[in-house]
Amino acid sequence: MTPFTAELIGTSLLVLLGDGVVANVLLTKSKGNNAGWIVVTAGWAFAVTLGIYASNAVSGAHLNPAVTLAMAAIGKLPWGSVPVYLAAQFLGAILGAALVWLAYLPHWAVTADPAAKLGVFCTGPAIRNAPANLLAEVIGTFVLVLGVLAIASPKNLVPGSGFDTGFGPCLVGLLVWAIGVSLGGTTGYAINPARDFGPRLAHALLPIAGKGGSDWGYAWIPVVGPILGGVAGGLFHHWLW
Repeated sequence: MTPFTAELIGTSLLVLLGDGVVANVLLTKSKGNNAGWIVVTAGWAFAVTLGIYASNAVSGAHLNPAVTLAMAAIGKLPWGSVPVYLAAQFLGAILGAALVWLAYLPHWAVTADPAAKLGVFCTGPAIRNAPANLLAEVIGTFVLVLGVLAIASPKNLVPGSGFDTGFGPCLVGLLVWAIGVSLGGTTGYAINPARDFGPRLAHALLPIAGKGGSDWGYAWIPVVGPILGGVAGGLFHHWLW
């Protein structure tokens, strides 16, 4: 397996389970319909955990352009590897979203609300305010990258415990869960440009029954915000630790 393949598979699994739990909660006649925010945030946490386990040994399990750019900015990834990682992440996100569409195929036609269908694929703000929405994504992704680097820091590893290789992905999943329940209510916490843009593009291209627009006017926020916050989080950890 190559880093490209690992990032592709890991990001596909992340989006398949992450967008999948949103579909389970939002789509009509799903068994999980109206299960609520805690189920959504838990599903995303488990999705991240599985994606990391599936790819970590080969690529380091970035699964997120904001993480990749942060790692390059602090010298933990060669800049020449960045395009390969980003391409795999965006393609993986599109693939994962397409699989969610197929998994819930009968439910699109019976779900009346186009906004709910779009919400399966990508994020949207609770209150539409571009500066505030951008800031929320910056803060959330800052915490994500800072937390990931702290979890992976040798200073936090117990020698011989297997903490770094065995339990680390679970801690990152818990970190994502914490971000979701604490900071996610404003924008839906994209905190990952590929996770938002890839499925948004899939929404635009797929023949989803009764879909509306893909809200491209908002789409720049969950791309720019996470990149700014991720790089800032990486540099903050690098400078202080």
